[in-house]
Amino acid sequence: MSIPYNKITAVIELANIVHNYHVLQAASGAILPVIKADAYGHGLSQVAQALSAEGADTFAVGTVEEAVALRASGHARRVIALLGPVEDHEYAALWNAGVVAFFHSFDQLDRLDAFQKDRDEVLPIALKFDTGMRRLGFTLADVPAVAAKLKAMKNVRLEYVSSHLATADEPGALAYVREQGEEFAAIRRELLAHGLPHKANIANSAAILGHPDLHLDNQRAGIALYGASPFYGTSREELGRDLKPAMSVKTKILSVHPLKAGQTISYGCTFKAGQDMQVAIVAAGYADAYSRGLSGKAQMCLKGRRVPVLGRVCMQMCAVDVTGMDGVRPGDEIWLLGGEGEGRITPEDLAGWWGTITYEVFCLLGLNKREYV
Repeated sequence: MSIPYNKITAVIELANIVHNYHVLQAASGAILPVIKADAYGHGLSQVAQALSAEGADTFAVGTVEEAVALRASGHARRVIALLGPVEDHEYAALWNAGVVAFFHSFDQLDRLDAFQKDRDEVLPIALKFDTGMRRLGFTLADVPAVAAKLKAMKNVRLEYVSSHLATADEPGALAYVREQGEEFAAIRRELLAHGLPHKANIANSAAILGHPDLHLDNQRAGIALYGASPFYGTSREELGRDLKPAMSVKTKILSVHPLKAGQTISYGCTFKAGQDMQVAIVAAGYADAYSRGLSGKAQMCLKGRRVPVLGRVCMQMCAVDVTGMDGVRPGDEIWLLGGEGEGRITPEDLAGWWGTITYEVFCLLGLNKREYV
């Protein structure tokens, strides 16, 4: 949480995250919850605690600093830092906080070597391999040199190897998924040939649901854990039918008043009333992570009914059309995400109006105050 001074509350249903965890566990077994970026805006320690109680024993966060923060909250299960160490102080933290970090470059391994020489205990690490994402990672050709470096370190032990799928959520790109899977299998064989046993994962949420051939020692559950299907809007949408969104976001109505035919509302006068209307001013704007890009596109849920956003979204306010609705008053709750009845706003709805993906919706709106139910 980093936006404390407003009227917005992100309501987090931990029971739905637990439900999604079991759905994914049933689909593939050995789920590794990804709780990076403050659990996609749902709360790092809260989600970790809820899933630990369900038997999850390994969790993936983003940075080493996030792993240290999770440890400081009292979390005692295995923690993996996906980005791995970037600054020197993070290398020492791997031993001090008991963090399994990913390494993706020879520079990182050289710095790790310098730190491990002064340690008595053996540090388990993970290796990231690039099989087609083209961001970070070693390649198949790097394996002999990587193996030589690791074998020379007395206080380092390889535990995990991983890679990242680029198109697992795209039904039309199955060939590329297969190519990545085959490349990763070749990497694993080469590591074993060099005497480096390991556990492996490559499956993300989409692969958990739709690519069982890529289920390995464990699978990394990210967006699906929070109730958004990676296959939404595709021919494989049915695969995510059992997932339940865990985040809803509400705020307050500040004012209700008429807007006469021909009058405009908000900056730039971009909306003009074609007839006499009733509008409500809502306590939500781009300072609250409710994007200005939603101007004139989004809808909210009020008393089970959808109401459209009128004109431009301001810094901490915007307007919605409540024409024909009785009993709308200042102080009423209105939902930016979620809500009740047929008017409920889904994560996919909001992402579509926003021109983004559900990941960004959760991460940004989750910066607001949270309430756990």
